[in-house]
Amino acid sequence: MELLRVVDKLGNDTNEIIEREELHNRGKLHNEVTIYIVNDKGEVLLQRRSKNRRFCPNKLGVIAGHQSYREDILTCAVRETKEEVGLKIEENSTALFDCKESIEFEIFPHFRYKYAPNVTHCHEHWFLLAVEQEFEPILSEHLACQWVSPEHAIQMTKSPNNAEAIKKYLMNGFPL
Repeated sequence: MELLRVVDKLGNDTNEIIEREELHNRGKLHNEVTIYIVNDKGEVLLQRRSKNRRFCPNKLGVIAGHQSYREDILTCAVRETKEEVGLKIEENSTALFDCKESIEFEIFPHFRYKYAPNVTHCHEHWFLLAVEQEFEPILSEHLACQWVSPEHAIQMTKSPNNAEAIKKYLMNGFPL
């Protein structure tokens, strides 16, 4: 059972903790993270989600996940990086950059059937992770991954949020 913390529209804790599926079914807002991994060539790591995933099956995207009720947003980013690509980083690593940006975004209308009737938005925090060279991700939740230029990543991802973050932070290079 995965317990998540309910947040308000600004991402602030409401002191309510609910199981993940119930949270989605009841339409409660919660925090998620996205981590954009970039190598020394300026390429972005994209992953293809499993066909069995509830949300965005078989779609390309970046590392993303829910913030557990017991962790802060940085700890969540570190955990998700380890879970999704097998890369262990320390919370105090200078390679992991908190963009200090979070957005509330509208869930695609064609995915809303998977949520409670009143769920239309989600809250997401952005991180960048610089790696000195390509590494071979250990995939546990995804079918495949590939390193692509920021321009191609913007074209390939189906998430407007991913495209926006890549444009904003990676189009002009991210210094390692």
